[in-house]
Amino acid sequence: MILYPAIDLKDGQCVRLLHGDMDKATVFGDDPAAQAEAFQSAGCEWLHLVDLNGAFAGSPVNAAAVEAILARIKVPAQLGGGIRDMATIRMWLDKGLARVILGTIAVEDPALVREAARAFPGKVAVGIDARGGRVATKGWATETDVMVTDLARSFEDAGVAAIIYTDINRDGAMAGPNIEATEALARAVTIPVIASGGVSSLADLIALRETGVIAGAISGRALYDGAIDLRSALKALES
Repeated sequence: MILYPAIDLKDGQCVRLLHGDMDKATVFGDDPAAQAEAFQSAGCEWLHLVDLNGAFAGSPVNAAAVEAILARIKVPAQLGGGIRDMATIRMWLDKGLARVILGTIAVEDPALVREAARAFPGKVAVGIDARGGRVATKGWATETDVMVTDLARSFEDAGVAAIIYTDINRDGAMAGPNIEATEALARAVTIPVIASGGVSSLADLIALRETGVIAGAISGRALYDGAIDLRSALKALES
C-alpha cells in the first residue's frame, strides 16, 4: 500500500481544512516546495497535491505553487482541484504532473473523464468525495444524489488509474478513516482505491493495509502534527 503525503494549497500556502471548510484552515507552512522536498527526503514514493482554491474556482489558482513543487521533486505527484477540461489536463501533464485527479467533472461530465483516460493512459484518476455515501462536488460545497459505488462502477471500463475516496466528515478531524466504507468500495470495483480523510495514526495505515484491497492512503494533518512519522510509517508499511 502506497502512502501519499498530502500538500493542500490555499492562497499559496500549505494548509489543512477541517471537514473541507475553507474557513477552518490551519496553515502549516508558506513554502510548499520545501515541504514537498522534505516529504521526498523522508522516502515517500508519491505526493498528493490539492489546489483548494481551484476546486472552488473551477480552474487552477495555485499553479505557481504546484509548479514550484514539480521543479523541486523527483517522485511522481498527483493533483486535484479545478481540473475540469482537456486543456487543463494536458497543461498539467505537460508540466510534469504524473496524474490528474478529476472530481466534480466526473459527476458533471463523465464523458470527459473517459476521453481523458483514453488520451492519457495511466494518468487520470477519479476523486470521489462523499458525505454519508453521497458524492459532493465543487470543493465539497455541493451535495448530489449520486451514490459513491454507483459513480465508481460507472468508470470500470474507462481505464482510470485510481479512485481517490474521501470521507469528508473524517477529513482533517484526526478521528480515523472510514475503513469500512473504503474497503467496501475497493471490493465493489476493480479500479485501485486510495483512502483519504481521517488517516491519523500508524494504526490507521496498518488497518487500511490489512484489508488487502486498498491500494493507497493519503495523510496530511497527521504528518504535519507529528502524529505520524513519515519515515517510520513508510518502513512499517514495507514490512
